[in-house]
Amino acid sequence: MKTIFASKETHGFDWIDLIDPSVNEIEDISKKFSLHETSIKDCMQPDHLPKHETVDNYTFIILRVYSQKPMSDADTIQELTNKIAVFYTPEYLITVHRTVQPLIGEVKMKAIDAGGCRDTTCILNRIVRAALLTFEAPSVHLAQSLDYFEENVFLKQRKAPVLRGLYYVKRKVDVIKRLLILSYEIIDKIDTPKQRNSYTRDLRDLYIRMQNVYDNLSENTAQLLSAYFSIASHRTNEIMRILTIFSVFFMPLTFIVGIYGMNFHYMPELDWHLGYPIIMLVMAIITLAIYFWFRKKGWL
Repeated sequence: MKTIFASKETHGFDWIDLIDPSVNEIEDISKKFSLHETSIKDCMQPDHLPKHETVDNYTFIILRVYSQKPMSDADTIQELTNKIAVFYTPEYLITVHRTVQPLIGEVKMKAIDAGGCRDTTCILNRIVRAALLTFEAPSVHLAQSLDYFEENVFLKQRKAPVLRGLYYVKRKVDVIKRLLILSYEIIDKIDTPKQRNSYTRDLRDLYIRMQNVYDNLSENTAQLLSAYFSIASHRTNEIMRILTIFSVFFMPLTFIVGIYGMNFHYMPELDWHLGYPIIMLVMAIITLAIYFWFRKKGWL
């Protein structure tokens, strides 16, 4: 679907928005604005990573924005984000995306309808800013998920869903962090010394803030996973320690029972009238001796 948001006659520049364009639509746009075939190919590739490049007489940018309602177990770039391709010059701006993106409508309303922008550079700056802001709400949700899993790791019993949930949190944080790293060139090309202003500086500040947020989330996730495995290892060691203590208690008792359980007719003490209580007393003394020895060593 092709929509014209601005035209040279009324605004001094063209802004054309394409939603899931057909082959004919994209070919018409390509011929009209002399777009290179490699740019068109990258534009139509759904899983392409962020990029910024200058081709002939225009700038080609690919942005990734966070999906509105991703699946809870989504953990890939294509599942978590959507692509927006931008062809940009001072004379025109072309945005291409496969699904409806609310941020495009919001930018259009503020930049065109409300007269907030007078050139394509301003619109591009607003689109990139809006794309970065889509990662803000997920960062809050991921931080809350980390708090929940941290409580489960340290205060509650270890469960399989905790590890599964931590895995998906880590995957999502890593994917978004990678996208932000790849988006740095876009921000750097927009906020150049020649065209730097309060809007481009604000865009760079927003990028740095989002990068710091996801760096912090990545570190916290790694630390929590490390703590999870450390606690799991500690609990396993505690279980092994208790089992070892029990085995030490029963080892001499089992030895005594094994000796007197042999079926030999001529064995000493078999005919003793007090043999049974004496053996039971010896076993109790051995058990108490082992107990106090463990207490003295600090093992109990």
